Amino acid sequence: MNSRIGHLFSGLPNTALSEELTEVLQQTSTVRIERIVSTGQASPAGFWYEQSEDEWVCLLRGTALLRLADVEEPYRLQPGDHLFLPAGCRHRVDWTAPEEPTVWLAVFSQAIAK
Repeated sequence: MNSRIGHLFSGLPNTALSEELTEVLQQTSTVRIERIVSTGQASPAGFWYEQSEDEWVCLLRGTALLRLADVEEPYRLQPGDHLFLPAGCRHRVDWTAPEEPTVWLAVFSQAIAK
């Protein structure tokens, strides 16, 4: 067994980054867990994520606006808010707080058969 301890808030940047910081915390053949740190980033204009994997995402710190293609208004996420994004769900990040790191925990898995 290869165990290691980590802390989700360690190594957060003190200044804005040019792009999001993504760290794979754990990965198996069917599941990937990532910590994503945003410092004011948003999805490029007109860009939508449309993944072949299911994704469960939780906002741990900061604030963000997450938009789903089939929902008129974006979701304003605060720490503790979480959302399941099934494979093929078109979504984008409209905004993340620029004044503090926004920390996401994302769990990706093989799409659940429908």
